[in-house]
Amino acid sequence: MRINPVIPVWLMVILCIGMLILKRKGIKPYIRQIMIVILLFIINLRIMIPDGKVDSGEQKLDAYVLFVVDDTISMLAEDYNGETNRLAGAKKDCERVIDQLNGAKFSVVSFHNDANLLSPFTYNTEFINNTIHSIRPLEELYAKGSSLNICKDKMLETLKNAKEKGDGSVILFFISDGEITNGDTLKSFKEAASYIDYGAVLGYGTKEGAVMHITSLYEEGEKVLQDTSDYPYKDAISKIDETNLKKMADDMDISYVNMNTSDQLDKILKEIKGNVKANIENMEEAGYVECYYWFVFPLVLLLIYEFVANKR
Repeated sequence: MRINPVIPVWLMVILCIGMLILKRKGIKPYIRQIMIVILLFIINLRIMIPDGKVDSGEQKLDAYVLFVVDDTISMLAEDYNGETNRLAGAKKDCERVIDQLNGAKFSVVSFHNDANLLSPFTYNTEFINNTIHSIRPLEELYAKGSSLNICKDKMLETLKNAKEKGDGSVILFFISDGEITNGDTLKSFKEAASYIDYGAVLGYGTKEGAVMHITSLYEEGEKVLQDTSDYPYKDAISKIDETNLKKMADDMDISYVNMNTSDQLDKILKEIKGNVKANIENMEEAGYVECYYWFVFPLVLLLIYEFVANKR
């Protein structure tokens, strides 16, 4: 049995109590009043009972989609569409990808001081969305600067595992502002090209850059991240490094998209959907039928009786 209330149960309880407090004179009229209130409560529950088995179809895509997400502090720079930080914008864009490629298997890798596989490939899009929205940069105290090289091994391992399964296209969305601040030189990512069928490097940020608001374990509220390389300190400014991002995209033979200036992502998603094989997976599940109308008939009879009695 299931219920699917029209009015939330807690609110309906309050309304029913209110209707019972307005007690009518006489025992019989009050009993009829109680019966009407009970029937209204039951009807609102919209009780559903099992009714055999039904076949349902769910679309599956023969595809593995890997999100590699930069969650260094620079991704908090507030220049995504001029109104929010890069990481928040990236999370919304990931939602769009998941919605458009629903039916694929998704996985998430994030990187800051090191790279972490946050989720293996799964059809569970709710879990993937929750995983992506849980991503947070490290505290300033523990951050060691950013480098795109940190994610390479974990990314290659995950892509290779998907490719070796041989039962679907492998799709990569690499999400970053392209900054390298720990002194590294960008390595070649050409090895990844052999594992990737479709995808894009998604660039976040602007050439002008923006400040980053961060929270601290030792201070209340947020503060603007400071550049402490010279005194007096100034607000740190993070800028997109498209040279690095375009180099990575070229190495992996996928497109580069500046997420502030281009709508190319929609075209890429359309191309992927047009090329990835889709199939319908049939499943048998319990069917349910509503039975609230069983209680409508006695309610109508009671209301008619009340109307006639009041007329008299």
